[in-house]
Amino acid sequence: MNPSFVRPEVERSLALHREVAERLRREPELLEAARERVERWLAEGSVHEKWAESWRSVIDAGLEAVIEVLTDTDPAAHDLRQVSPFAGVLDPRTRWTILRACSPRAHTS
Repeated sequence: MNPSFVRPEVERSLALHREVAERLRREPELLEAARERVERWLAEGSVHEKWAESWRSVIDAGLEAVIEVLTDTDPAAHDLRQVSPFAGVLDPRTRWTILRACSPRAHTS
């Protein structure tokens, strides 16, 4: 990905997931909730199997593998983050602060 231009939605997703990665480092037990969500996705068929199985594999590989996907700028990691089992990890205030910081208006002054 060209570092001089990152689409706003990619920047937002990456910023949110970087914060999730920090939370996982402090609270690795959050990984179990993500694992349970992925298993629910598979049981219910609520998320395409490709994405659910990909997340299962990443989670099974351990915390560092998850953090790598959450923070990687690679397009494949970005695609996987679009179906994230970490929804709800960030409280609304933290999420809003990150989204505001990524807003185009935040970069112009």
